[in-house]
Amino acid sequence: MTVSEGHRPVHLAGSVLDRARHVCAFFHTRDEEYQVLMPFIAEGFDHGDRAFHIVDPNHRADHMERVRRAGIEPESAEASGQLTVLRWEDAYLRGGHFDQDAMLALIEEVLTAGKAQGFPLTRLVANMEWALEDRPGVEDIVEYETRLNYVLPKYDDAVT
Repeated sequence: MTVSEGHRPVHLAGSVLDRARHVCAFFHTRDEEYQVLMPFIAEGFDHGDRAFHIVDPNHRADHMERVRRAGIEPESAEASGQLTVLRWEDAYLRGGHFDQDAMLALIEEVLTAGKAQGFPLTRLVANMEWALEDRPGVEDIVEYETRLNYVLPKYDDAVT
């Protein structure tokens, strides 16, 4: 479904995302990352969308503080189910390694659950700096991203 067929527009970095909503972005600094992503995240809350974030465990507190500074109360958003924030170890690196099959299953589970819970869209924000490290399974990251491009068209959700 496109924006013109009933969904509110999804904005990211000054552009309106249409049906294809899988975006890969590279940032020079954490501040630059949040300058781009926070309007996308805040817009999702304004639209009643679900927010699902995967973050570096060392930066979770900073992430929550930046969400708070954007006018979102993270604790109440988590309690209501509108916000979920996972550490890399709870998503990409479960069991201490990257398993692309398990991660693809998690993404589908998350996107399906958002609809089942009544959210118009899920806006998934995933920080993947772990892939720059020598982690078990990291060699499968390109294949995973390719496979993800076959999964995401089944959903209207936005994945960054």
